[in-house]
Amino acid sequence: MAISDEFFRIDGPSTVILGDNLEILGKLPSEVFQLIYIDPPFNTGRIQSRQSIKTVRSEGGARVGFKGASYETIKGKVTSYDDAFEDYWSFLEPRLEEAWRTLTATGTLYLHLDYREVHYAKVLLDALFGRDCFLNEIIWAYDYGARSKNRWPAKHDNILVYVKDPRHYRFYSKEVDREPYMAPSLVTPEKAVLGKLPTDVWWHTIVSPTGKEKTGYATQKPEGVLRRIVQASSTKGDWVMDFFGGSGTLGKVASQLERRFVLVDKNPEAFEIMRDRLGSGSQRLPIVYLNTNDDVDD
Repeated sequence: MAISDEFFRIDGPSTVILGDNLEILGKLPSEVFQLIYIDPPFNTGRIQSRQSIKTVRSEGGARVGFKGASYETIKGKVTSYDDAFEDYWSFLEPRLEEAWRTLTATGTLYLHLDYREVHYAKVLLDALFGRDCFLNEIIWAYDYGARSKNRWPAKHDNILVYVKDPRHYRFYSKEVDREPYMAPSLVTPEKAVLGKLPTDVWWHTIVSPTGKEKTGYATQKPEGVLRRIVQASSTKGDWVMDFFGGSGTLGKVASQLERRFVLVDKNPEAFEIMRDRLGSGSQRLPIVYLNTNDDVDD
């Protein structure tokens, strides 16, 4: 079905959508999502055809980048180093523009990448959001899989964290699940029992191939990683979004923590996995499914 402009309501149900995320993003209202987490396929842009979109920034959205240079100047310099990255960024850039537009004034973006793209993305996001909007680079470290013998094995992902307004963003540190001290004997017994707030390096296993979380989706991320993100940057009743929905981990965690969500993916396999995993929700927080490839409502 062709998706209508009224598919999303601020008082409506959580929604999982099968369709092109750029088209769907363009139909969402501005400033409604407190948290946006995206885990785009790391090499999508290297095989995708380029897709352009005209973006109109508001007065508050006209951003000046590093050392006062314009965003377009920085983009040109960065992408000139790697034509393949220019393809990738041409795919991702209009979606990040829409992410910025749909974030609330106090909202936060988490962009999950790996070592191949993150250094480019950091410079470009400094320009796109504004350098003072950079909050953190989270390193998610894990110890699983094959090990290279001719270099240090790459066993981490990078999550860039940007806020829409560095003066008014939300960060709920007291709500985040705490972790044990590495040397509990060096702190008071009370602190040892309470645990400590995680730093920007998160040691967390990947989803076990035999674990109960496993859905069979190749790039599934663990609920523990997403739980920290949702706890830190949103509160009950807030809207959160992942427009590269994948296996639906953000939706799963959001439901558990009583947030409402929008998930989008163009892959029918991902859509079915999310439907099986998330179900219909609860009476208070229902979930609906929209298949934009159908001629009728799904």
